[in-house]
Amino acid sequence: MRTTLRISRAAMVFTAIGALALTGCSDGGSGKDKPDKSPGNDKGSSSSVTLPKLNGEKLSVAAVWTGAEQANFVKVLKEFESRTGATVTFVPAQDPIVNFLGTKIAGGQPPDVAMIPQVGAIRQAAEKKWAKPVGAEAKAQLAKNYGQVWQDLGAVDGTQYGVYFKAANKSLIWYNAKAFENAGAAEPKTWKEFLATAETVSASGVTPVSVGGADGWTLTDWFENIYLSQAGPEKYDQLAQHKIKWTDPSVKDALTTLAQLFGKPSLIAGGADGALQTEFPASVTQTFTGGDQPKAAMVYEGDFVAVNIAQTKAKIGTDAKVFPFPAVGAESPVVTGGDAAVALKDGKGAQALLTWLGSTDAAKIMAEQGGFISPNKALDVAAYPNEVQRTMAKALIAAGDAVRFDMSDQAPQSFGGTPGKGEWKTLQDFLKNPKDIAGTQAKLESDAAKAYKS
Repeated sequence: MRTTLRISRAAMVFTAIGALALTGCSDGGSGKDKPDKSPGNDKGSSSSVTLPKLNGEKLSVAAVWTGAEQANFVKVLKEFESRTGATVTFVPAQDPIVNFLGTKIAGGQPPDVAMIPQVGAIRQAAEKKWAKPVGAEAKAQLAKNYGQVWQDLGAVDGTQYGVYFKAANKSLIWYNAKAFENAGAAEPKTWKEFLATAETVSASGVTPVSVGGADGWTLTDWFENIYLSQAGPEKYDQLAQHKIKWTDPSVKDALTTLAQLFGKPSLIAGGADGALQTEFPASVTQTFTGGDQPKAAMVYEGDFVAVNIAQTKAKIGTDAKVFPFPAVGAESPVVTGGDAAVALKDGKGAQALLTWLGSTDAAKIMAEQGGFISPNKALDVAAYPNEVQRTMAKALIAAGDAVRFDMSDQAPQSFGGTPGKGEWKTLQDFLKNPKDIAGTQAKLESDAAKAYKS
């Protein structure tokens, strides 16, 4: 699947996002379909989806989500329970999720549905014959609510297995507005300006950048944004499919660019050692706590950062603002990711849950909590809690079928999605020693070659 979201500056209008000056958001086309009455809804309220009665049925859903994200998703599951009479249990999963699911299946206790965060993992689940094809009712929700690209992302060799519930714009730099104000810093548009802004913030007495290096996936995202902007979409597609090697000069160029940040410990909160001990949630919260002296002024990651900001006293749009990942090449990159619901058991309940998660009603519940973007084009953007998220959601939908996906999530999980191995581990080593560009390339290629052959 060749999928990384590229949106023009005009479509993104990110300067307006940071200032919260955007107006006139459309309804996302949500009024085109007349809603049905759900037979499972005792209140008889308007519903966009019909669900079966499942009184007494017990289901389980596995996902790697934790904290606020897990709590928000459980609200979606509770509404499904209310409408159907089923009981749904959330099962905490671990990365790599394919290994986790394999253990459950080997033990005879697979969850009914798994939320799978990698395209490559969906393919693996289908090839291992764990995944069950999507039924007619869920397909109808996909056809009504989703662009073709999101349907294709959940398909393997023409058979639909996944229902994408969550999407992510993974090309955002969030910043502490007070720290920027005190430093006299402005939002940068290019990588050169970004580095200059970091130096300006550093001179004010605040470390400029927070990096959640303990979670290797954040480092793959740093690389992918730089690579997409610098090398361009065609090279990105080739590297994602391993049609060019990681020893290609374009990879050297991207690592050299990334080393301009990683090679200056004074620009990173805690230096390389500190970053490698900082998990993603802490990389966010330390940017938006500490008053006038936060541990960092900026943190890179997707729209889901809003969930972690909500754990602080900072308010999005005033205390916490956002700008697009700076352009290294001609344009700012935008990388997208997502989580798809995949049935691992046959049965009415699992298929009903896929149908529910493909509906506008389910997306609306999660959207209202914040820190979430839905690929559901029928969702009214008014469901999102603030103008920042409404605009990011509109940009995602407006991109339509011009979407490309997170590169590491397209790779075999042993290379692109396993803690302590493959790309995650090699980029952690690179963060610690950014001078070893050739060695980093060689290790990436060695691991990739093994993974893609298997």
